[in-house]
Amino acid sequence: MSPHIKYAYLRHNTWVYRRAYPKHLQPFLGTAFKQSLKTSDARTAKARVAELNTTFQRIVTEAQAHAPQLSSPEALRLGVARPRYQRCRLLGDRLVGELTGVYLTEQAQRLRPGSYKSVRYAMALLTSHVGTVPVGALTLTQGSTFLSLLAQLSPNIRKYAVARDKSLSELAVLSGQLEPQVLTPQTQRRVWDQVTAFLDWCVTTGELETTPWSSLGVGAPPDPVPHRVLTDDQVTTLLTHQDRALHGALLFGLLTGLRSGEIIGLMAEDVVAKGNLGRFLLVRPNAIRGLKSKAAERVVPLHPVLEQYRDQVLPTTGRLFPHLSVDRVVKLYAKLRRLSPALQRTVFHSTRKWFITQCERTGTPEHFTASLVGHHSARSQNRLTYGLYSAGISDAQKREIIDAIRLPATLPPEVLGG
Repeated sequence: MSPHIKYAYLRHNTWVYRRAYPKHLQPFLGTAFKQSLKTSDARTAKARVAELNTTFQRIVTEAQAHAPQLSSPEALRLGVARPRYQRCRLLGDRLVGELTGVYLTEQAQRLRPGSYKSVRYAMALLTSHVGTVPVGALTLTQGSTFLSLLAQLSPNIRKYAVARDKSLSELAVLSGQLEPQVLTPQTQRRVWDQVTAFLDWCVTTGELETTPWSSLGVGAPPDPVPHRVLTDDQVTTLLTHQDRALHGALLFGLLTGLRSGEIIGLMAEDVVAKGNLGRFLLVRPNAIRGLKSKAAERVVPLHPVLEQYRDQVLPTTGRLFPHLSVDRVVKLYAKLRRLSPALQRTVFHSTRKWFITQCERTGTPEHFTASLVGHHSARSQNRLTYGLYSAGISDAQKREIIDAIRLPATLPPEVLGG
């Protein structure tokens, strides 16, 4: 025999709360306040009944306070929230697709857009493969299948309209039909790391006891194909194009070593004068973009070429490159690479490599260059003496390094003017 709970009754093994409203309020509130308690446990139901009794009293009190106005539609909108209850779930019962949605919402608050995009892609592949499977029912076979299909994907499969809304297995088939290339082991490993990070999150949030795919991994060895350092001839080719949108960003990348994300976020107020040392760039986080690390926040002298370009071409207020984003920089550089086969295996980041190479060739100590390009200090093996105690190199030393860098002599003067 079921226990007795006032204002609640057991129906189909679930407790339901029901309490009638006063008769004079029933024309406006309805006959009764009724709600499922989402539990079969009497002790839990009793606690929830007490909470709903409080809510019931608040509804009645507020309705009586507005009794003269109850005939108008607005009077029916009482400011009382109804408590919500959820059924108890067994560990691992929630679907992978449901959990990835919660995970992505959480990561969107934590990550920058570029990093979030990588996580979102990995979760889309996982959901398309096992989205309807309870997370506790994932098997090693499913994980192995995911890895084998991942290894068949082409790098550009997302760019094809025919690939939209396709599952992982369908994408693998399409990849074989559309392109001969497949993802490098490094990219496969990056996607797999995102998947395992999600499963670790499931363990942390109590959805799983252990990670089901912890014994799996990308078996192929790394096959690094590093982007080349620009040669002087390639620098000449790049700047001679005088691409209207990218030319200024290329000059800044070559003569300051800034990353593309740092360049597109530069503001007019980030350019400051320091007396006879000339003007400097304050590389700091702002509303446009964050920085890769704490070391990336730094002060870099403006090269004389950039000072001239700044005065003649760039805006005096707001963003220096208002029409650029990291994505657009990548696409514009790819366009230049298609127009000039000599630029193959180079990317915009190669401008940074060229800058660092010039620093080395002018005899600049490595830890000085690290200060200019925003790398963690390489000044001592344990980073103690300089890394912990030193305030870094002076502005005069930075100015001397920057002024020693020279663009290729083969560049015509009009190219430097934008």
